[in-house]
Amino acid sequence: MPLVTMNEILPAARRAGRAVGAFNAANYETAVAVIQAAEAEKSPVILQLYSRLFGNGKAEALGGLLIRLAQKCSQPVALHLDHGENLEQVRNALDWGYTSIMLDGSRLPLAENAAVTAEAVRLAHAAGASAEGEIGHVAMGDDTALTDVEHACQFAAETGVDALAISIGTAHGYYPSTPKLDLERCRQIGERLPGLPLVLHGGTGTPLDEVQKAIACGIAKINVATEFQHAFLKAVQADLAAAEGKFTPIDKFMDGPTAVCVEHLRRLIRAFAL
Repeated sequence: MPLVTMNEILPAARRAGRAVGAFNAANYETAVAVIQAAEAEKSPVILQLYSRLFGNGKAEALGGLLIRLAQKCSQPVALHLDHGENLEQVRNALDWGYTSIMLDGSRLPLAENAAVTAEAVRLAHAAGASAEGEIGHVAMGDDTALTDVEHACQFAAETGVDALAISIGTAHGYYPSTPKLDLERCRQIGERLPGLPLVLHGGTGTPLDEVQKAIACGIAKINVATEFQHAFLKAVQADLAAAEGKFTPIDKFMDGPTAVCVEHLRRLIRAFAL
């Protein structure tokens, strides 16, 4: 089916008290795994690429492939720029056929974040796409800044974002210890912004029972990158070791790691659907 925007899947997910998985692909195999998991679970998905791939040419090259995969899927698929660094990346994503973008200004002062995000929203809407912003800051090797409830409301009003990423205690990558989510903060933001899908970044390693409690507070999109891509790499490593140096055509070899990733994603999709 044709690609969709996040507006065609996230508001319905929030109303139903469930969340849509947003999974970061980086090559053909990880992208196929997302599509196959969506088909198997009969669930919408968000197929996203990290901003680094928009700075090294890979997002443009992969874009056509991802669009074709999504169009052959029977389930709704949104194609998303994750953690866009600047407006140039936003414009490029839209020009290359991505149906959703995120401009991550979370390290900026509130007013600057709101201004640049509002411009990204304007560009996305003009192209018929959806837009995500972030208020507060989910750690990426730096310090976390939990989202202020009033700032979240102000940011949403000033930017017109279609989905709002909030910081409630998660972090990107693996955790050194089990995180504790500020579910009360999430509940307050969800109650103040009842029609706006909220986004949880840092899904890797976050206890699923805590994730499900956050979904009940308004989280409708959950990002997972590190554990998904690591599952792929570990499967490749294990199969290479098992081959003991014997040659297997790459296309056949990759079927095994892809299947491992599909099962990993299916478990997450089921958990997010409660």
